[in-house]
Amino acid sequence: MNPKRNREEKLFRILMVAALVLVFASLAGIILVVAMKGLASLNLSMIIETPKGGYYLGKEGGIANAIVGSLYLVTGATILAFLISLPVALALQKEYIGRRAAAITRLVLDILWGTPSIVYGAFGFVIMVYLGIRASLLGGIIVLTLLMIPIMARAMDEAVRLVPFELKEMAYAMGATRVETTLAVVFRQALPGICTGVILAFGRGIGDAASILFTAGYTDEIPTSLMDPVASLPLAVFFQAGTPVPEVQARAFAAALILLAIVIIVNLIARLLGWRFSKHIVR
Repeated sequence: MNPKRNREEKLFRILMVAALVLVFASLAGIILVVAMKGLASLNLSMIIETPKGGYYLGKEGGIANAIVGSLYLVTGATILAFLISLPVALALQKEYIGRRAAAITRLVLDILWGTPSIVYGAFGFVIMVYLGIRASLLGGIIVLTLLMIPIMARAMDEAVRLVPFELKEMAYAMGATRVETTLAVVFRQALPGICTGVILAFGRGIGDAASILFTAGYTDEIPTSLMDPVASLPLAVFFQAGTPVPEVQARAFAAALILLAIVIIVNLIARLLGWRFSKHIVR
């Protein structure tokens, strides 16, 4: 081998290994710091109880309202975003729309993906004021849905585009219609990528605070209807970390640890499902 090419190959191999180490070190560092600062304040009462009088001054209580509220918000938004994003991703196949229309749609989705979440929150707040809707669980779900749609749709679109066209041709040759081919062949082959897109959007939604700051509100109670205000873990972390009471600041790291644990668990479940579905994929 040419000595110059050999040196270049070794250099790029070192850079790739360094990049991998940096990624793993970043995740390990985040988990370690949050765990070290939050584990001491994490207990069962913090998970199952709502804030009591004086909680934000270091007294008893928990953040069950924020845990349940975050799950309400992100579950509702994920379901709505999935019901919208999947048809969009499937419709972007060249069998349904032309290349120019698909390119424009992808550009719009990319712009929406790059739009700061605070802009979504401001937009949702203006619409809610116009319609006379107060900050509520419904408002938070709608804004989070808008935030998650471009992420989910683009990830699903990339998964659909990776499906070999030869599989579609075989389905057409056997007499299947476009819809039958999409549902029986394309969807099944793209299922692991679709799961990944859902998890990407889920992680963005459950960790976002700016978009729901004006639209979901905050409360120490667990909501009982869509029109009630709702707490969330990101805002719980924000409010507790901003207090001057050391005990409450430590609880902010405990809340962050719970949020991190939820994201990790959901990602692990999604990877297991993706691995199971990938057995049926033709490569």
